[in-house]
Amino acid sequence: MSSFQTTHAPPVRQRMSQADRRVVAGTMIGTTIEWYDFFIFAQAAGVVFASLYFQPLDADSPGLAQLVSWATIGVSFFFRPLGAVIAGRLGDRVGRKAMLVFTLVMMGASTALIGLLPTYAQIGVWAPILLMGLRILQGFSAGGEWGGAALMAVEHAPRDKRGFWGAYPQIGVPVGMVIATLVLFLLRLSMSPEQFLEWGWRVPFLLSVALIVVGYFIRAAVSESPVFKQMVERKRESATPLTQLLRTNKKQVLLAAVIFIGNNAAGYLVIAFLSSYAQKTLKMEASPVLLATLLASFGWLIFTLLGGALSDRIGRVRTFQAGYILIFAWMIPLFLLVDTRNIWAYGLGIFVLTVGLGLSYGPMSAMYAEMFPASVRYSGIGIGYALGSILGGAFAPLIAEALLKETGWSGSIGIYIMALCVISFIGASLVKETKGVPLEAGDSTKTPEVEHSPSV
Repeated sequence: MSSFQTTHAPPVRQRMSQADRRVVAGTMIGTTIEWYDFFIFAQAAGVVFASLYFQPLDADSPGLAQLVSWATIGVSFFFRPLGAVIAGRLGDRVGRKAMLVFTLVMMGASTALIGLLPTYAQIGVWAPILLMGLRILQGFSAGGEWGGAALMAVEHAPRDKRGFWGAYPQIGVPVGMVIATLVLFLLRLSMSPEQFLEWGWRVPFLLSVALIVVGYFIRAAVSESPVFKQMVERKRESATPLTQLLRTNKKQVLLAAVIFIGNNAAGYLVIAFLSSYAQKTLKMEASPVLLATLLASFGWLIFTLLGGALSDRIGRVRTFQAGYILIFAWMIPLFLLVDTRNIWAYGLGIFVLTVGLGLSYGPMSAMYAEMFPASVRYSGIGIGYALGSILGGAFAPLIAEALLKETGWSGSIGIYIMALCVISFIGASLVKETKGVPLEAGDSTKTPEVEHSPSV
């Protein structure tokens, strides 16, 4: 028997109770709002922000405004670790639930304010400065959001269903994309490009307020994580969880970051770059491109849930490995299909990509939670996730744009993503299989070892 397993496993629940459904809904709603906000920002960065907030930069260097616009996506990622540190510190001390509500409100408020922000033509240099400030707030709140949501789902789950339950906060990415893409699609259908550029782009940002209200009431009904309650009852809470984390679990933090970078970079191709590339470089119509993105979002949702469930059967490591092999193998065919300018080929390309994305994203909540002891778990997974975002998706659209400009060949972007997938595959392979590791506070001293894991 593995040294991480206990002799008395908790009883297996075959179906979710009403309270269980509230938990998974509560974890999903926050990540949905987070990625709705990130998706509409990424779309605006690709289509709108260059002309409305950074246009003067093109006067001396054509194309610089678009590169800086892409860079605004990445700036927020540098503040994710800070959000993860602060939210992790408080989440490990005062509870997961309180931090989830706080980060939800902060994320939604900063997004809504972007929808009210004056342009460069109206207030000059203060426009891009304020845009950057609000983007930083988004990054800070996102840094604390994911860790709490992942732990709420995984720590409530039966041991043999952690991967599947943990996939619910993960599907916030495709669900957020579905909602955002539907809103953008309807706006594009109902107004001219000039109207969209003038005021229509603000509507998705302002609609974030409605999502905040719904999310707040759902999360208010969710009970605190049972593992955190157990920590308090046993008085095993660390007085300095961040210090303890850096002293005892640095290797796990670094591995968590490395495992994520390939998925996050490839995901941001779908979230941000490919839609803009198709519209602005390949001159494809906006509405069909958005519709193809919408269909791909449903694929991402399905395969993320499948990835979580599959990891409960074959293990987290093998599921990650399978996902990265698929992304690696599909990169060059993806760009060959996209460059045909045929909307059906474009849709097929990004839909197949979501298979690998789902398999390398669905198991993440469970695997990361199982990698850290309870007293530093919130801090550990949050910081690892945030660092992976910086190394992976933060500047992926910017790097993709620069590679395209430098080489003139879209396949160079595919090679860049393939290299990151190799790194993440190796990182996942260095983690000893975590499936079944006890999460109880009483077992918090037991941390998964790091070693070579069998390949797929």
